Amino acid sequence: MAVFQKRSKSSDTMTLFEHLAELRSRLIVSMIAFVICATVAFALYQPILSFLLHPLCHVQKNCQLIALGPIDMLSIRVKIAGYGGIILSCPVWSYEIWRFVTPGLTKKERRIGLPFVVSAFLLFGLGAVVAYLTYPHALQFFSVVGGSAIKPTYTANNYFNLLLALLVIFGLTFEFPVVLVGLEFAGVVTPKQLSNWRKYSVLGLLTASAVFTPSSDPFSMFAMFIPLWIFYEASIIIGRIITRKKVQALNE
Repeated sequence: MAVFQKRSKSSDTMTLFEHLAELRSRLIVSMIAFVICATVAFALYQPILSFLLHPLCHVQKNCQLIALGPIDMLSIRVKIAGYGGIILSCPVWSYEIWRFVTPGLTKKERRIGLPFVVSAFLLFGLGAVVAYLTYPHALQFFSVVGGSAIKPTYTANNYFNLLLALLVIFGLTFEFPVVLVGLEFAGVVTPKQLSNWRKYSVLGLLTASAVFTPSSDPFSMFAMFIPLWIFYEASIIIGRIITRKKVQALNE
């Protein structure tokens, strides 16, 4: 009870031990949420597995994976439960992180920061969705690139490792506009500079998409590049709006 009472204090009046107690309580709540969500994901393993196997079933009629070791099936179930726990508990631990940070921010910073946090969360989810939708096309590319004489058979570990890598990397790269808008808001770069750098930035985005796409297939590469290009252009527009509002605020 004392810990929750300390939360109402201002960040400036809290001692180091009170900050540590605050952090501990936030971590405990986040860990409890993760364990509960991971348990739920473990129990719902079959429907989650069917969902993750859908890209393979879209490419092959016999959408079964093979296990090379006696504990591979258990390790896959635990891995899926772990990732499921992280994803399902994301609203809880995101909220706990936000509440831990906000006491040290001014009212204006909290008002500005919340849209950035929400946008980052939504964009990460959008990136994961795009990765999931492009995975069947990546598998289709791999199934034909080696020729008809080779029949692809995937192990569970290889299949899920590549899928999870795509989900995470696409999610992280889709944070790109949040970073750009943040730099514009801080005055590090201006919309005019981004507009002038467009030609080189597009080339850089294309190169980065080719390097960071785990599957290295052309479909996934362009599925990453095209949204990043759109995000770049959108960041310029948002930056101009921010700049215009700053000028209006100074003139008032």
